[in-house]
Amino acid sequence: MLELPHTSLIEGNQVRWGRLGQGPALVALHGTPFSAQVWRRIVPHLCADRTVYFYDMPGYGQSEKREGQDVSLGVQNNLLAGLFAEWGLDRPDVLAHDFGGATALRAYYLNGLRYRSLTIFDAVALAPWGSPFVQHVRQHQEAFAGMPGYMHEALLKAYLQTSAHVPLSQEAMDIYAAPWVGPVGQPAFYRQIAQMEQRYTDEVEGLYGAMDCPVTVLWGTEDAWIPFAKGTELAARISEGPLVPISGAGHLVQEDRPEAIVAAVLKTIGLTDGC
Repeated sequence: MLELPHTSLIEGNQVRWGRLGQGPALVALHGTPFSAQVWRRIVPHLCADRTVYFYDMPGYGQSEKREGQDVSLGVQNNLLAGLFAEWGLDRPDVLAHDFGGATALRAYYLNGLRYRSLTIFDAVALAPWGSPFVQHVRQHQEAFAGMPGYMHEALLKAYLQTSAHVPLSQEAMDIYAAPWVGPVGQPAFYRQIAQMEQRYTDEVEGLYGAMDCPVTVLWGTEDAWIPFAKGTELAARISEGPLVPISGAGHLVQEDRPEAIVAAVLKTIGLTDGC
């Protein structure tokens, strides 16, 4: 488990974060419905020559969850800009997945953040997106939030498994499910789904173009959440190189093929392996 011992108040939200390593900064951005723990098998291989920063987005993981909270993509890029300022970062390397990818792109094109490099994979970036499950929850948020806990936990675990191509270990399932159970976690899970609005990627999609840093786009060939073709299209829009396929990986590449992410980042930014 990664430890997130620090708490910062950013954009009115208490955000938990941690860092490991030494040297120039690398920031890792998780997606939904996950947390910074997606990097627990990856960060140790990246922090020999980098200080790796990781955090839980507001409404996720160990960060603040509260009724009426805005946890949409519309606020996550501003929060990232606030963290960059708090951490004193200027052009860090960035590693981003899923909603973290959308956040990195929105922060670049809308907030003017700049990166030394960007490694992005299985990102929410191009319309259309949002599964039938997401669309159903958005229409019936209160009903899902109020269902008995045992029903919610069964649904949650089934949903989490669809993110991976191979069966999730019990350790992984417990880690990813833990923030979403109980009187605070259960409504928070459906709150973040209810706020999944495509307009936040529509706002920035027309701005996509060559970025002023090396960009590597990876995609799990077995991603059941976002089609592989979306990765090909995104790579053509923002990267000078082709899409890098990750065979045998679903959407949650961090569990299916963590070594592929490590290898891609090491190649992009020239790190040695291990703290």
